Amino acid sequence: MKTAVYPGSFDPITNGHLDIIKRASKVFDEVIVGVLINPEKKGLFNVEERVELINSVIKYIPNVKVESFSGLLINFMRQKDAKVIIKGLRAVSDFEYEFQMSLMNSKLDPNIETVFMMASSGNSFLSSSSVKQVAMFGGCIKGLVPDNIIPDIISKIKSL
Repeated sequence: MKTAVYPGSFDPITNGHLDIIKRASKVFDEVIVGVLINPEKKGLFNVEERVELINSVIKYIPNVKVESFSGLLINFMRQKDAKVIIKGLRAVSDFEYEFQMSLMNSKLDPNIETVFMMASSGNSFLSSSSVKQVAMFGGCIKGLVPDNIIPDIISKIKSL
């Protein structure tokens, strides 16, 4: 069984993330969305909320599951017996950073490969940061994130 991990903060998950998840689920037997716990970053949603939001939008994709992790991605990969890291790329600037991370991960464990998936053209401008900023200033985030989590994002922002 070929298991891949799609790591990220997903704060919140966007339609770009969801597109990569759907496409990866067609390529790999199992996809684990790995939600990174970064104690140095204060996100909009805590890690449990992010896992719950992602689960609410991927529940109809049978070979995808969501788990949180902390520490090195390579250690999480080994725990899950996963051999492939999935990375979504929006622009050349993403590639430069992700290429360096890929080389580091390869140095840490040469048995783990990184697969880059290009963002669909309609999602190439999307980021969780931009979604949060638009929402914080009262802009419309429909079409940027899955419809069913829009109320969660609006509610969270209003509670700040």
